[in-house]
Amino acid sequence: MNKLITTAAALILGFGAAFAQLTASKAFVEAPRNVLPLLDRNARLDMLDYFNSGLTTKTSNKLNGSSAVTAVSPEQVAVQMTDASICHIAVIPSSNDSLIAVIATVNTPAPDSKMTVYSSDFKRDLTTSVFSKPTLKEWLTDGSSLGTVEAMVPFLLISYSYDPATGILTLSNNTETFLSEDIYTIVEPYLKKEIRYKWTGKKFAKQ
Repeated sequence: MNKLITTAAALILGFGAAFAQLTASKAFVEAPRNVLPLLDRNARLDMLDYFNSGLTTKTSNKLNGSSAVTAVSPEQVAVQMTDASICHIAVIPSSNDSLIAVIATVNTPAPDSKMTVYSSDFKRDLTTSVFSKPTLKEWLTDGSSLGTVEAMVPFLLISYSYDPATGILTLSNNTETFLSEDIYTIVEPYLKKEIRYKWTGKKFAKQ
């Protein structure tokens, strides 16, 4: 009898843990206002309801514009925040606890992203402990001159995308989009098109 009770209790606890498992939708709803300042909690709930109901209805944001959820999976939610910005909220498995990556991308003059990685309760910014943003030198192809690139490229605009299925974070170089054709033709051989990172369970390791 005691064995049956113990087994039943274990099953109940297991179901409870599965039910409480963090999803990207839950992270999107529960994110504090400093993480997603344009949308309050009720607005986010409405956006998920519209998406899950197959509706294209948009929700007003704090800039007097409109926002909409454009994709949902257990691991990632995509949100069109404004006409020129997109946000992805991804749940990343970790050995101790799930982490939450927030990738904000602005589309002018070319897509440019910033990624912040939080603890599952959003109370700790863990970005620097799990990801090292590549320097300009790391974007150079073999044998390239750093001085030449620095003289002709004022800055790089890099967009991020994360694939939960593979754990691959891809950083794409969008320099071609905003440089003149003449200048880009010169610097193109010196710059990598993309850099990839693989999530190891503890950090993003460059591939």
